[in-house]
Amino acid sequence: MPVEIVDVHARETSEDLRVIQQQILDGLRRSSDEKNLPTMLLYDERGLRLYDEITTKAPEYYLFGAEEEILKNHASDIVAAMHRSTGLVPGEKVLELGAGALRKTSHILLALSQIVETHSNNAPITYYALDLEKRELERTLSEIGMSEIGSDLKGKVETKGMWGTYDDGLKFLLCAGLHTSSAALDRLARVSTPTWKFDARDPSPSSSSSGSDSSRTPASDISSPSTPEESQPPLHVMFLGSSLGNFDRDGGAAFLRSLPLRPGSGDTLLLGLDHDNKKVLIEEAYNDPRNHTKDFIMNGLRGAGRALGDESLFSEDKWDYVNRYDEIERRHEAFYKSKISQTVQIPSSDLSVDFKESELIKVEESWKFSEVDAHTLFSEGNLRPVQRWIDSTSRYSLWLLERPAFIFPLLSSPNACNSSGELVPNKKYSTSPFGVPSTQEWENLWAAWDTITLRMIPPSMLHQKPIDLRHICLFYLGHIPAFLDIHLSRLLKEPHTEPVSFKDIFERGIDPDVDDPFEMSRTSHPHSEVPENDDEWPSLNSILQFRSRVRARLSKLYDDFDTGKQTLTRKVGRVLFMTFEHEALHAETLLYMLLQRAGSGTVPPPGFAVPDWNSLANSWKYLPPVTEESVVLGPAVIELGHDDAEEDDELEDCRLKIEAHEFGWDNEHPKRQAEVGEFRISWRPITNGEFYEVFKANKQKFQVPASWIEEDGEFRVGGCLLKEYVSKLIMPRFVLYMDPFPVTIAENWPVIASYNDLSTYAIVKGGRLPTEPELRLFYDKFHCGYEGGTNTGFRNWHPVPATTGSKQNDGKGHNGGVWEWTSTTFEKYEGFIPSKLYPGYSMDFFDGAHQVVIGGSYATIPRIAERKSVRNWYQRNYPYPWVGARVAYDV
Repeated sequence: MPVEIVDVHARETSEDLRVIQQQILDGLRRSSDEKNLPTMLLYDERGLRLYDEITTKAPEYYLFGAEEEILKNHASDIVAAMHRSTGLVPGEKVLELGAGALRKTSHILLALSQIVETHSNNAPITYYALDLEKRELERTLSEIGMSEIGSDLKGKVETKGMWGTYDDGLKFLLCAGLHTSSAALDRLARVSTPTWKFDARDPSPSSSSSGSDSSRTPASDISSPSTPEESQPPLHVMFLGSSLGNFDRDGGAAFLRSLPLRPGSGDTLLLGLDHDNKKVLIEEAYNDPRNHTKDFIMNGLRGAGRALGDESLFSEDKWDYVNRYDEIERRHEAFYKSKISQTVQIPSSDLSVDFKESELIKVEESWKFSEVDAHTLFSEGNLRPVQRWIDSTSRYSLWLLERPAFIFPLLSSPNACNSSGELVPNKKYSTSPFGVPSTQEWENLWAAWDTITLRMIPPSMLHQKPIDLRHICLFYLGHIPAFLDIHLSRLLKEPHTEPVSFKDIFERGIDPDVDDPFEMSRTSHPHSEVPENDDEWPSLNSILQFRSRVRARLSKLYDDFDTGKQTLTRKVGRVLFMTFEHEALHAETLLYMLLQRAGSGTVPPPGFAVPDWNSLANSWKYLPPVTEESVVLGPAVIELGHDDAEEDDELEDCRLKIEAHEFGWDNEHPKRQAEVGEFRISWRPITNGEFYEVFKANKQKFQVPASWIEEDGEFRVGGCLLKEYVSKLIMPRFVLYMDPFPVTIAENWPVIASYNDLSTYAIVKGGRLPTEPELRLFYDKFHCGYEGGTNTGFRNWHPVPATTGSKQNDGKGHNGGVWEWTSTTFEKYEGFIPSKLYPGYSMDFFDGAHQVVIGGSYATIPRIAERKSVRNWYQRNYPYPWVGARVAYDV
């Protein structure tokens, strides 16, 4: 049967030719050693065939082989992960940008066919191969159809070609009504994406084009779909070959933001990225000794001449090919090198171009990605990693990504999410990431809060207490806006948003109630008593109306800053910081409370892909392991805290100085030093498996961790039977997903337990828990942070294996997504001054019963997890929060 090729060109091909001619001329008019030619010249019909020779005859070009290995070994896992949230939806589309020869893609196509149970006249999946070369599309798709795979695909996966540019293909999908709404087309039109040839190899644009406005354009992300669009099948985009390397860092993020992936919809992106491998490996990959790559690159000179009217315009015997890799920038570049001084006359024009001997013309660049680069890219692209597959040599990765219901961008990001899930310019009110939160940061936090409170708590749970010592769930929906409203009223000397009788219900704990352990140490607060009967509580609808009015009040305050009606002083900024982080801390508290009802009431997080546990466990095996058990540190002098005197907010000299000010809670001030002696500390926190080995031999010394389930004398964590490490499964209480999973998943996760139990474990192992200064010293040296992939900020909704040793990140790792206990008692220290705005925040808990914890869990927002001065605390016997520990030893 003939291959169906859809012509999606938005303009005449003659116009495309004029565009490429202009790009060539613009690049050649540049000054000496800044000249360039468009990368797309490499990918004409002959170029594609030469590239095929590289992939089959040049083993030095490891990118193709590494990606093919991953697809060959894990295509079924990849397809399963793509469909984990939605299952197979008839009518779904799979779009590959720059399909190339389809040899690698065939593994995905076969795996797609295997999830379709029966053949039918209307295949439920349509695969589109998007490319600029029509004849190559016809050839490669015909070969697929005539191969053995073709019979497997028939009636299951329909294959079609899309002839055109990336923009053309995406606009066709939108205009034809195949995906999302017409509003998405409007947003896509705002992104000026260069007309690049996307292919299996990782080409790059010319420097003139890579600096386009697309890197500075707001995201064209798709808002949460309306009712008619919610039923639309998902879109799965594939962008392989590390082709994203053809953009610079900012351009790559802008490209990802422009993809029409709907937040929380089941749409996915499968993205190939090359690692920042060694210089000699990369340079040989792009310049093999048999000159296959050289032939491929030199063919671009023919294309340039042909576009200008004379294929032999650039005589190949006057040019050579050279390449280089910049290890600092992590960028590979390919050049034409003029062998002699020469002048080239452009046909049918008065333009001539002079080239000096040894002058370079850039034709291709490929950016490589460290761990930090990759996670920075995803955050800036408004995407969340769902899963990762690494080749057996750890040189290349395939990432499956989604646009989640909400995402926390990097602290340094110029963008943030709004309430619709769009990434928009983030107007900042401080140069410090720990200063006054912006309106977009509030929008982002509200999206997270509403997901937790309105979509994860079913109506039947609103009047229930997830933990006996806490309030009912409904209380927290009113407490958060009440806290904000009360402090705004005090600050602005204005009436409260609601009548006092309504406010008082949610005022309970306004001073000391920020986190769960605070109520563990006191049975009542000097505030109004909450209702005892369900019918005495305000309705959910009235609470939500109150919340909306308080949020509108806050938004108006920010508008008044912009118009000059209100002055943003340090005192005002402190109230905004405090109420912002109060809501963030409560979000985490509420989540670990809800965890206790996972599988029996709490709804798993909507808008986030459900983990494929078995596939995840397999992918974790490829992460670089920790090669040493511990490291010796000290002696050293460590700095704790920061200078943030609340009393100075009223001083004339400080009142308006907030541009770079770093706010913090009262127990973070002032900056102070602590001496640390020599000690040894474990590289990673204690894992479930390690803890169980000690627990089963010393049961009388421990209480059962809250994340474990005891049943008939046996213990499970996350559904995993720990006694004999078998896979008898029950519903988990360790994560917020109801699917049970095998023991290999949770065995290497950090154990979550009370201070008393983890301290006992450390003593049994001949050590102790580290002090706050000791753990701070370790974090300063080896903690990689949110940009490097630390499991905070809802990057996952579950822990991950603790601290893998990342060779791409100077040995730095993460702790799996938990806070960490220290042996430092939470108590008053020299220089401590209680907050005037919130006097009971810390002072009420200097009772000798609480321990300092630092770090952050998978539900801690980045500005809290990354502020080095942050000190959290919990009671020593408190089992519920996400806190683990590592062992320290005296030397």
